[in-house]
Amino acid sequence: MTTHILICDDSALARKQMARALPAGLADDILFATNGEEALQILREGKADLLFLDLNMPEMDGYGVLEHIRKEDLPVLTIVVSGDIQPEARERVRKLGAIDFIKKPTDTGMVTDLLEEYGFYRPGELEHAALQDASLKSKNTKAPEISVSLNDYLQEIANVAMGRSSDLLARLLKVFVKQPIPKVAFIANSELHMAISAAQREDDYSAVCQGFTGAGMAGEALLLFEDASFQQMAELLHYDVLEGEAVNVEVLMDMSSILFGAFLNGIGDQLDLKLGLGHPTVLGQHRPINELLEHHSRREEQLLCIEISYAIENRDIHCDMLILFTEDSVPFLEKRLEYLVD
Repeated sequence: MTTHILICDDSALARKQMARALPAGLADDILFATNGEEALQILREGKADLLFLDLNMPEMDGYGVLEHIRKEDLPVLTIVVSGDIQPEARERVRKLGAIDFIKKPTDTGMVTDLLEEYGFYRPGELEHAALQDASLKSKNTKAPEISVSLNDYLQEIANVAMGRSSDLLARLLKVFVKQPIPKVAFIANSELHMAISAAQREDDYSAVCQGFTGAGMAGEALLLFEDASFQQMAELLHYDVLEGEAVNVEVLMDMSSILFGAFLNGIGDQLDLKLGLGHPTVLGQHRPINELLEHHSRREEQLLCIEISYAIENRDIHCDMLILFTEDSVPFLEKRLEYLVD
């Protein structure tokens, strides 16, 4: 009996990786959806028995898809595939009906084990049937080729790295960190303060930066912390004193240590690269974004910018992390992309 598989993920790289992780025989005929609405339409038409579902997508996320599947009683089994590895995320998807959870990047062995456990795959059986079936030989059922751009590649590795940093923050503070979709863009230094999300909120921020280097790559990590969030964050970090300039600096340093380290290690692991971190430096406190980023506006270099806007559920805590790669880093990243998708 043929298993009809649907892979739903807004990332072309993630769809490609998931399709490659499927055993021969199951991987011959796959449907793809780039968002939750597309996936639901396919499921309503009864075209899929098994769904591999991303959580972090625009418009309708994976949680919304699971809610509709349960509400409409759609006949499909769902395995969530996500970079969001917070314990609470795993618990929530199980309560919504997902039968299992796979963390990104996708591990072929884990996928095969799960498919075997749930009865979708027996080693050798599908491959043997495909060789014996002349009709399968005559059909061109191979999944369509998926092209991956540099932006899509960076967004997906940022998504996985963000999951690691959010997981560390969630475990330390015993909270749930909302997962945004990473923004990736080439931005001139002089335009940086106008392009980032924090600038649109018109609040005062405090900022810390930390340089990083690796073979073929260099850049800077910036944390822009909303001033209104300091006291609540000090409470979550269990400080004895909750207010004052010294406390604010301590919050900045602790948050940058948590987020920068986990995120950049996540990026480095995926690129098979060891990144070294410089010393953190406070750029300024209680100032508008354009003033905090003034040192960037004086240079003409183009930057490759990844932006993550972190927020903690049920708390008025917001901060933006920017990972800024130098122009000279782009050729290295492009080579890594070619190696990954070939």
